[in-house]
Amino acid sequence: MIRLENISKQNGHQLLFIEASATILRGEKVGLVGPNGAGKTTLFRMITSREQPDEGQVAVDRGVTIGYFSQDVGEMGGRSAVAEVMDGAGPVSEVAAELRELESAMADPDRADEMDDIIQRYGEVQARFEELDGYALDGRAREVLAGLSFSPEMMDGDVGLLSGGWKMRVALARILLMRPDAMLLDEPSNHLDLESLIWLEQFLKGYEGALLMTSHDREFMNRIVTKIIEIDAGSLNTYSGNYEFYEQQRALNEKQQQAQFERQQAMLAKEIKFIERFKARASHASQVQSRVKKLEKIDRVEPPKRRQTVLFDFPPAPRSGDDVASLKKISKSYGSLRVYDDFNLEIRRRERWCVLGVNGAGKSTLLKLIAGASQPDAGSVTVGGSVKMGYFAQHAMELLDGDETIFESLEHSFPQAGQGSLRNLAGCFGFSGDDVEKKCRVLSGGEKARLVMAKMLYDPPNFLVLDEPTNHLDMTTKEMLIAALGNYEGTMLFVSHDRHFLAALSNRVLELTPDGVHAYGGGYTEYVARTGHEAPGLHS
Repeated sequence: MIRLENISKQNGHQLLFIEASATILRGEKVGLVGPNGAGKTTLFRMITSREQPDEGQVAVDRGVTIGYFSQDVGEMGGRSAVAEVMDGAGPVSEVAAELRELESAMADPDRADEMDDIIQRYGEVQARFEELDGYALDGRAREVLAGLSFSPEMMDGDVGLLSGGWKMRVALARILLMRPDAMLLDEPSNHLDLESLIWLEQFLKGYEGALLMTSHDREFMNRIVTKIIEIDAGSLNTYSGNYEFYEQQRALNEKQQQAQFERQQAMLAKEIKFIERFKARASHASQVQSRVKKLEKIDRVEPPKRRQTVLFDFPPAPRSGDDVASLKKISKSYGSLRVYDDFNLEIRRRERWCVLGVNGAGKSTLLKLIAGASQPDAGSVTVGGSVKMGYFAQHAMELLDGDETIFESLEHSFPQAGQGSLRNLAGCFGFSGDDVEKKCRVLSGGEKARLVMAKMLYDPPNFLVLDEPTNHLDMTTKEMLIAALGNYEGTMLFVSHDRHFLAALSNRVLELTPDGVHAYGGGYTEYVARTGHEAPGLHS
């Protein structure tokens, strides 16, 4: 269906692909993996003909429709979210647009003399719209938007008023509604809450076309894909199986390659030793010559490429008292929306609470109340005397000084730290080499989030309050963060849509639902086992 045949591609000085080949068959669900900058987005752009390979060819079977979701959603505004989503649904969206124009023309008194023609054309267009099942399209568009957590008001409101994250969902909904023969999804799990993520997972499992996707969410990837294409040093390697199988297989391949390399090195050393020892003796000349020729013909086994795995030992946090935070009789409203009413919560030392709830349930509000970033309308929030709190929220990125480089920003925060230690810290959070010289103002949202997180954990507080800390983090950084927080001795309260993160780090669950607040002893895995669902908004 889609074939990459001996493609080579260079971006500036960087060689992305060298005679690489791979195939995506009809109905296959494929995960595309590789380190940042390996060429994943370039590969998508070549399949959709936005870029061409320098050599080789990308062949797509005739008549195959492709839907491509990228992180660059472009401008949106002046229409409802439903209209914007329907606009991507192929020919029917053009007919729908003409219907809307004719409807406004019929309501325009200045065009009264054209009315007969307008009404006749309206009848023709309406018949074509019905023929294309257009009236069902509106319902299907709303169904997809509801799955991605849009309220009816948001569906019918101006899409231009939505935040960047919600516009991303509109762009994603457009591709899902289109149901093309092949979908290319570049990080579709970014910007989604847990409920939307699980809905999307089910949708993609039921999708019958070919799927090629990238995602930093290993759980999401694991449950959908049955094949992995890995970009590795210019090659495309294909593995049959999900992400977990790929990881195991890759580790096994590397182990075998290392053993093969070591065996060959031992054999070569033995041969070279023989040649060195006897090369001056005439009696051994023919043996030496034959061994030299043998060595020249041997195909050398390369050692496995060392993948950079960065581990950082964060200093231990100072010990807090046993009472970390206490909320008593809390009430909080935004206008007519009542978020909390007579709410109580006690957080004790070394508890790790994950907070679950649908959009608008009050997850971020709870974190803001505890962090002092928002005040309750009634009731009291008390934080223990020896508690040193670190609060991570998306707005923390706005506090970075745009004129400083990443390295200057770290030095400014930790003037006593050595350069090596700070470079190591930067490397752990994905800033290696010259990256540390980037100015903060040019950083992407994800890079800013990583820098703020690095600063918080270098001098760790004993109470971490984290609002979506894994947004924008790639799998390697996420694994490093989970390992670091796994050894963390302090207390945690966090919101995350990453199920791997939730399962690895929580030992308490706070579930916010319309029926009230429920607390569960045990972590996220126990919560799923006990309730039979993965998020409060979903019931299996």
